[in-house]
Amino acid sequence: MTDKRPIGIFDSGLGGLTVLEAVHKVMPHEDLIYFGDSGRAPYGTKSAETVRKYTFQDINFLLSHDVKMIVIACNTASACSLSAVKESYEWLPVQEVVGPGSAAAVKTTKNGKIGVIGTPATISSGVYERAIGAICPDANVFSKSCPLFVPLVEEGWWTGPVPERVAKEYLKELKKQKIDTLILGCTHYPYLEKIISEYMGEGVSIINSGRVVAESIKNSLTETDMLRGGRSEGKIRYFTSDSVTKFASLGKMFLKETLSPVEHADIESVSVAPRGKNG
Repeated sequence: MTDKRPIGIFDSGLGGLTVLEAVHKVMPHEDLIYFGDSGRAPYGTKSAETVRKYTFQDINFLLSHDVKMIVIACNTASACSLSAVKESYEWLPVQEVVGPGSAAAVKTTKNGKIGVIGTPATISSGVYERAIGAICPDANVFSKSCPLFVPLVEEGWWTGPVPERVAKEYLKELKKQKIDTLILGCTHYPYLEKIISEYMGEGVSIINSGRVVAESIKNSLTETDMLRGGRSEGKIRYFTSDSVTKFASLGKMFLKETLSPVEHADIESVSVAPRGKNG
């Protein structure tokens, strides 16, 4: 038994492309639909109520394309909305990024000192502390909000003195704590991984959730007989709520390949209320 419907992936902007790239590498035969809500980014500085509204609209937009699974490739959306999403869409397979990233960090750390960087909303929610504590109660978790990282990534500022200076300012306290593992608690942050890693030093392992999330998705689809199967390469469709030209240009930088035609989504017109299983 196979399920040929696409997997739906959404993020507040371009950061979720790190997850899409990992999913495509792990499951090259799957069709994927990606929605980047760049017109309303960043989510991390918005209220929890606003993030939940956006999350429901994003999910309903993807459901209009008959996806078989939703991947919340946004730590902020996961932190603010996951429980509401699971309650409202109990019939829908949903994969988030916090759990797999936390499990990978616990498995990686040697001294039990784990750092987490993310948006203000993600950090203030305490979602990583709870997830890590549930796995390893003895772990020491040190969190830091890094609000300027998302705008830097969305503008393509991944290298140079500006992101280096910002990274140093954000990370200096975490470095003093002698952490040996650092979770990139936002899917935008892997594009700054080189700068982050260089500042933190060789003794700190960086956890990029995209890689472990992709494996978790494959395991879930395998267990439920929902893999697409076949030998042909899956198709990828891209949607954005902002400029398709800008999204295509930055997306090409992100993925190092030309994106298929990017389509515009009028996300504000999408219903906020949860949809039933049959629409």
